[in-house]
Amino acid sequence: MLLAVTVASCGTVPLDTFDLTASRPAVAAKSRKNLQILIQAPAALKALDGQNIVVNTSPDEIEYLKGAQWGDRLPSIVQSRLVQAFDNTGLLGGVGRPGDGLAIDYQVITDIRTFGVDAFTSNPTATVEIGAKIMNDKNGEVRATRVFTASVPVRGSGNAAYVQALNAAFDQVTGEIVSWTLSVI
Repeated sequence: MLLAVTVASCGTVPLDTFDLTASRPAVAAKSRKNLQILIQAPAALKALDGQNIVVNTSPDEIEYLKGAQWGDRLPSIVQSRLVQAFDNTGLLGGVGRPGDGLAIDYQVITDIRTFGVDAFTSNPTATVEIGAKIMNDKNGEVRATRVFTASVPVRGSGNAAYVQALNAAFDQVTGEIVSWTLSVI
């Protein structure tokens, strides 16, 4: 009986679960209500294609933030928040994901290159780097390509401080992607 109680109490400790917020970019662009865009799921290396939050412990070594996770796979969260950020501008006729039934004019194709905290220095920094392509869906032509990067210092300690810095860097990158895309299409 004692063994059963001991085993039952050795369950896993719940992880802190985090999300990213959708950017509300201030965009100085004209309304494009006649256009609809598709946001593809971002490509990502295996280390970034999951729920683990990346922490770089040296320039060439990563670990995952202990006791913490994303609320979904990182590429799914990034895709959802990009859709919301474009929607938040109110400038497009439609924004969606594959399967949403849009008559697509352009696709925004992204890849997550960096999404983690550099913790090997005395001042940890969250860095987000996302490559983006704008593709004309009618003819398959890539209209423009650009890489967006933002770094934000971690203020404080603990999981919440790391994620807050990542969210701030992501917000900056997302706003730049939205503004750039609207200037290109």
